[in-house]
Amino acid sequence: MSEADGWVVPVVGGIEEIAHRYDGFILDVWGVLHNGVEPYPRVVDTLYRLKRAGKRLCVLSNAPVQAETVAGRIEKIGIPRDAYHHIMTSGEEVWQHLKHRPDAFYQGLGRRVLHIGPERDKGMLDGLDLERVEDAGAADFVLNTGPGEPADTVATYQPVLDAALARNLPMVCANPDLTVMRGPEVLICAGSLAQAYEAGGGTVRWHGKPFPGVYRTCLALLGVADKRRIVGCGDSPRTDVAGANAAGIDSLLVAGGLHADEYRFVPGNRLDPQHLTRVLTDGPRPTAVVGRLNW
Repeated sequence: MSEADGWVVPVVGGIEEIAHRYDGFILDVWGVLHNGVEPYPRVVDTLYRLKRAGKRLCVLSNAPVQAETVAGRIEKIGIPRDAYHHIMTSGEEVWQHLKHRPDAFYQGLGRRVLHIGPERDKGMLDGLDLERVEDAGAADFVLNTGPGEPADTVATYQPVLDAALARNLPMVCANPDLTVMRGPEVLICAGSLAQAYEAGGGTVRWHGKPFPGVYRTCLALLGVADKRRIVGCGDSPRTDVAGANAAGIDSLLVAGGLHADEYRFVPGNRLDPQHLTRVLTDGPRPTAVVGRLNW
């Protein structure tokens, strides 16, 4: 029990226990639907069960690429396109902003972009009136989609971050996640680089969870009028729980993802509410916790 206020996080054994409360589900991808290599057991069946029950499903990923790219990637992993209704990504939100320049920040960015990220993300520049440059000295802004190689660390990019800081270049971060799971490994994401850039005094425009813009888009896609009938499901208190809470919807924390060890998640075992309460009480508080997205 939380010593401060008596809060104890509710733990549910499966989605069936709470499905009746909701008409719309916003679903994280990595750590909830799959581990970067394959879907978690029974997840696809759960998605189809929710659809058959008349629930509206919107997949929401902090992936630094467009939504169609993620749909194709998770289909190859084993999550069919007909298992959900809609898909949105932080990268899609960035692309739309770079395309349409909807506010003063984007209108002032300029056209010469230094891309920090792997070659597989270069499609983020397709269809945009931008010139890709190779060093900070020639750039108007930085587009950060994450590390180029799995083994990279923040230190790998410190020289380019320092060069961008020296010119006071604004950064657009296309993935606020700090880390992600790929099988059993934990790798850094664009958010770790953006965090270091901010710590050095740089300006960062963040997109995706937990920021409100992407939730407004998902709520519009779901078309559920009563926000009390919508729940956001994810494995990160920092992004998924905080984002859902700020959007005025319920949040379901999935314990078997990125923080499985911290939450003492063991497949097949009941989660310990007291331990989870101690771990979660000082951060964003979920409406409930489930081990995995199973029925």
